[in-house]
Amino acid sequence: MIWNGPYATSAFSEYAEILPEVGFDACDVDENQLLSKCPSAKILFERAIQHGIFIVGGTVAERVVGNGKEEDKIYNTCLCIDPKGKLVGKHRKMHLFDIDVPGKISFKESDTLTAGNSVTSFDAGSNFGRIGVGICYDIRFPEYALILSQKHKCDIIIYPGAFNLITGPAHWELLQRSRAVDNQCYVLSASPARVDEPSVAGKYPHYTAWGHSTAVSPWGDIVATCSEKESCLICDLDMNKVKEMRQNIPIMNQKRNDVYSVTGN
Repeated sequence: MIWNGPYATSAFSEYAEILPEVGFDACDVDENQLLSKCPSAKILFERAIQHGIFIVGGTVAERVVGNGKEEDKIYNTCLCIDPKGKLVGKHRKMHLFDIDVPGKISFKESDTLTAGNSVTSFDAGSNFGRIGVGICYDIRFPEYALILSQKHKCDIIIYPGAFNLITGPAHWELLQRSRAVDNQCYVLSASPARVDEPSVAGKYPHYTAWGHSTAVSPWGDIVATCSEKESCLICDLDMNKVKEMRQNIPIMNQKRNDVYSVTGN
């Protein structure tokens, strides 16, 4: 869910920032000057260094400047930053939210956004192993998660996202539990808190998020969750559960690669 501006196709271009590339080091004096042009990224890098933590920083609208022949492109992008302030992952949403549920909701991200083409994971060290990243609608595509678990060896998959009041109650938790069991890994989601539609229309159309950030175990259990209100969700992840699940029900070794296979990189 884009947090540095309204979640509206007409707003993405206005709030888009030029973001650093993977390998960027905020502690490098010369490189750090670039952050003055991307205030949203600057906040994330400062907090990662201040608290000595990994940050998978939700999503912001990213502008990639055209080369004269091509127009600028706007992506829905998630930055992954390590405790020392280095950009270790950058995911551009692969599957754009283009849906039309008659009488309920219609939204078309592709009116403004461009789809990303890369599978994103990073090494979070011995405590957490490899972490894969998808964005919101990406969670509906099991093949992407399978690539993260089978090809990238991820033990955790994180999905920042904001389902709405139609899809949220029906599918938000269901999809997280499905991806966790499919891939025998932890699935973590982070959603913005719900803000009700104002009585007076603003400049951009209002989007009401379902909320309910959640952590799901490899067994499909809800480890922790919250309501639609502003919350700070904290929980412990027993990474031995990933190993136990994969040993006890060894589906990774039982796949019929002679009949079907995951071929992504």
